[in-house]
Order: sequence, then structure tokens, then C-alpha cells
Amino acid sequence: MDMSGFIWTREPERCRIGADRVEIVTSPHTDLWQRTYYRFRNDSAPVLQMETEARYFSFTVRTDFSESARRFDQCGVALYLDSENWLKASVEYENGRYQHLGSVVTNRGYSDWATTEIDASIRTMWYRLSRREADYRIECAEDGVSFRQMRICHLERGGGRIRFGIYACSPEASSFRAVFSHMALTDCRWPAHDGQPPDSPRHSGGEEARHG
Repeated sequence: MDMSGFIWTREPERCRIGADRVEIVTSPHTDLWQRTYYRFRNDSAPVLQMETEARYFSFTVRTDFSESARRFDQCGVALYLDSENWLKASVEYENGRYQHLGSVVTNRGYSDWATTEIDASIRTMWYRLSRREADYRIECAEDGVSFRQMRICHLERGGGRIRFGIYACSPEASSFRAVFSHMALTDCRWPAHDGQPPDSPRHSGGEEARHG
């Protein structure tokens, strides 16, 4: 994948961009999070992204976090619009027994966090981020082939020109080397929905409100 069009939001002190891989050495106390539950706001993680107006696409990347060793060390895929509107997916280190495979979606300055526990022996993960207008699907795979859905979400400000790519950070007093490879931008791998048709305008909440 041509990396010449990628730009940094907060370039890390230590990184290396090659023809087929990116390495980021995280700095301590870097993170992305907004308000929810913890009541703090962190907007310090480095994010490397490209811009696009394409309304349908899929972006795939392999992450290697073999060196992560402190709680919340993480690296993965990101779509960062600004400090209050973004999404990310990663494996976050927890302890020697398990880690959290999860994703965060932030709209208008409030983050959620959806996770599942995976074994601590897993040290690489593939992600596929797919866009259909302002809706997004995040998938993961341990082998780069058998992708499984992590979540479908909507970004309130994600319907126009966007930026997407990769990120890495260490929220606590730690640092590790994150390696990204096998990055690819393809046609959308998220098929159009073929089940229940969309609601008609006259049955939408807004239409009902106008008619009492």
C-alpha cells in the first residue's frame, strides 16, 4: 500500500515507515478516550491516516503487539476525525492470562467500549474496517482469512470526507513497539443488507412526530 498519502496526527517520537510495514514505539501516558464513565478526556495517541471521500471501501491491516506488557498497551485500526469523533479497534493488554479484544466508538465527545476477553498468548491480530456511507463495520481475524464481526456502528460526522488508518498507545507508564503490515485498501467487503427493507419516510420517527 502506498504510504505517501498518510499523515500523522501527533507524530510519535520513535517510528519507522517502510514500503510494507510501519513501526511505532509508544510513549507513556498516551491514549484516546472521551468522558464516559471515567470522566476524563485523553487525546494524545499518535494516529497515521489517509484521507478519502470514497463512500464504500474496506481497509485491512495486520498488527503485531508481541512486546506489549503493561495494562492497556494497545495498537490497531482507527478512524480519527477530531478529538470528539472517532473509532478504534485493538487488543489491549491486561495481564499474563488474558487481554481485551475490543473497539471504541466516540460520537460528540462520548466514548463507548465493547470488549471480549482473549488469551494472553495471542500476539497478532488482523482488522478490517469497512465503510458504507456513514456506517462502519469492524472485523478481526487471527489468520487474516476468517474475519469475524466485532461491531457495526454509525459515526454522526462520518458521512463525508474522512481519515482512517492505524494507531498505537500506552495509557500507563509503559512503552512498546507496535508493528503494522499487510495494509490494503480494496472495494467494500461488507455486502449490502439483503433482509428487511429500510423504513419508508412516512414510518420514521420524524414523520410520526410531525403528524402528532
